[in-house]
Amino acid sequence: MRPYILAESNWKQIKEQEVALAILPWGATEAHNFHLPYATDVIEADHIAAEAARIAWEKGAKVMVLPTIPFGVNTGQADIKLDINLNPSTQLAILRDIVEVLHRQNIHKLLIVNSHGGNDFKPILRELGLRFPEMLLVSSNWFQLPDKKEYFDEKGDHADEMETSLLLYLRPELVLPLEEAGEGTERKSKIAGIREGWAWSERQWSMVTADTGIGNPKAATKEKGEKFFRAVTGKMAELYIQLVNVDIQDRYE
Repeated sequence: MRPYILAESNWKQIKEQEVALAILPWGATEAHNFHLPYATDVIEADHIAAEAARIAWEKGAKVMVLPTIPFGVNTGQADIKLDINLNPSTQLAILRDIVEVLHRQNIHKLLIVNSHGGNDFKPILRELGLRFPEMLLVSSNWFQLPDKKEYFDEKGDHADEMETSLLLYLRPELVLPLEEAGEGTERKSKIAGIREGWAWSERQWSMVTADTGIGNPKAATKEKGEKFFRAVTGKMAELYIQLVNVDIQDRYE
């Protein structure tokens, strides 16, 4: 039993346990090329949030990891079979209820560990911050740290070399042989502003990729996955510790 994982804890333990920071991993359930499981984002969120919590806990940080939310925003994948969508308004409703519970119980710090590119918590936390001004509400995207170019050869952002390497390390029994994976070729927008990144439109998944992947996974290895996992969880643990220690009313230099 890990005392920093709520799902493994019991009331005898919890009723006297200090919680300075609640951590909410948030994933998605969606196709990841031909070779990775639908729960890829959930598996990554589970392991990264928990390992970072272990590191932080062993350094004295009173953190608690809540159960991972397994569904995310998949509005651009409506025609991909069993890609499960939560609308942003649904995410707001879920988070509002969770924040209300934490606030009522005097747990005033919440970190979302986001594991899915389609989730965007900034506008949601802006709205909740007005309703709960005593709370410190933070979101993080683990896949944005560290620089992937230091660890992987191929670019990508979905079922790519990075995600495939992580799953080869975390849950290799769920990964098909890489010769069965698609190449993750992405079709680019015909609109220059979108290609250049200063304009945005949601990608219609079945139009941009034939195998649901974006990024060639063929160079993935377990060893790359472990190295990247250690780097990510080390940095995430630092964030946990800083959030535990910061004074909500005095958090700017």
